[in-house]
Amino acid sequence: MGDGWQLMRIRGIPLRVHPSWFIILVLFTLVFQQDAALLPGASGSPGLSWLLGLATALLLFVSVLLHELGHSLVALREGVKVVSITLFLLGGVARVERECSTPMGSFRVAAAGPAVSFLLAGFLLASQHAAGHANPLLGNLVERLGYLNLVLALFNLLPGLPLDGGLILKALVWQFTGSQRRGIQVATATGRLLSLTAIMLGVYLFLRGGGFTALWLVMLGWFGMGASRSQTQTLALQQLLMRLTVGPASSKRFRVLEADQSLRSLSQMRLRGAESETDLLPDWVLVCRSGRWIGYVTDQPLKDLSVQYWDRQTVGEHMRPLAELPSLQESDPLWKAVLALEQSEHGRLLVTGAAGLPSGTLDRSDVGEAVLKGLSLKLPAPLLEASRRRNDYPFGLPLLQAVTSMRASGLLDETAESLTS
Repeated sequence: MGDGWQLMRIRGIPLRVHPSWFIILVLFTLVFQQDAALLPGASGSPGLSWLLGLATALLLFVSVLLHELGHSLVALREGVKVVSITLFLLGGVARVERECSTPMGSFRVAAAGPAVSFLLAGFLLASQHAAGHANPLLGNLVERLGYLNLVLALFNLLPGLPLDGGLILKALVWQFTGSQRRGIQVATATGRLLSLTAIMLGVYLFLRGGGFTALWLVMLGWFGMGASRSQTQTLALQQLLMRLTVGPASSKRFRVLEADQSLRSLSQMRLRGAESETDLLPDWVLVCRSGRWIGYVTDQPLKDLSVQYWDRQTVGEHMRPLAELPSLQESDPLWKAVLALEQSEHGRLLVTGAAGLPSGTLDRSDVGEAVLKGLSLKLPAPLLEASRRRNDYPFGLPLLQAVTSMRASGLLDETAESLTS
């Protein structure tokens, strides 16, 4: 879902409207207009019924906005930055930079939205008689909004992700088991069950002439199933990235020259490999002397010097220290490689053994291939080579999103996130 258009800022939080929101605004206006047309004060005035339908729909989304603001303001109090609040086809969503680092903090943030909706429902239902004395149509509008807020609160308390009730369930399981991952698994499972129930109920009601309500249930269930499937896939990727290590995933995409070899040797090496090297990134050239790794050399000397100097100057005169290359140890977990690759301007990492000596290299295609093997999937060689040429993850694997979610959820130890550069 894109960000949509920004309307304003509330307490520094951007309020955005996604284009899909206008679809649901029109549908809700139509539904509420049909109900308003049956009211005694508006039955003979189509314009008034449409106005009441539009006002009800807009005020409902104001309620949704206040619901999301409840989440956001409590999140700010918990020290969590709120990126934006977006109204879209299925309601509203508050995007946060990370999750709370404690289960009870997560509980308070999740519970704040339904609490706001309950308060709004109570206030509106308590005010309906006074509003009805002033104007019967106004009283009807206030009563309807009260019940809509009550439904909004109760619906969001259903115990399954991605609803608030699922987040509350996740926080409670986290609190009692000490495992946030276990909380996510339980809430995802209940979310999947609720989504299936909503789809089946929606289909049943549609066959019985349920109309808009039935279709809305099916849409919500479908959205919930998608979110549940995405969460399950993310969990599977996260578990692999934490279990797998860099060593077995690495390849040896580097070449070796002796320090006393001439620059022409470097040129000849590049020429010999030109036909076979179709990668976006050429192999690194490491330099050794008497069996010891002492540095690496780039192609820059070949560009800076005239050809006649290539036989006079050696690779060792132009080498650079190995410490400049971004590196990880063989024993590091694979999630570290995902983060390090994003930070590396080289698009590749040097892999070192226990003694700190180079043992291989690692790029995005290597990481993706290792993850797919962990999922018992074998990537055909042409697809792997295509991924390597593009320097991206095979099949568009969302590995960076998985690791970002791990950081946001506090699943990674802060001390473990320091990367070897």
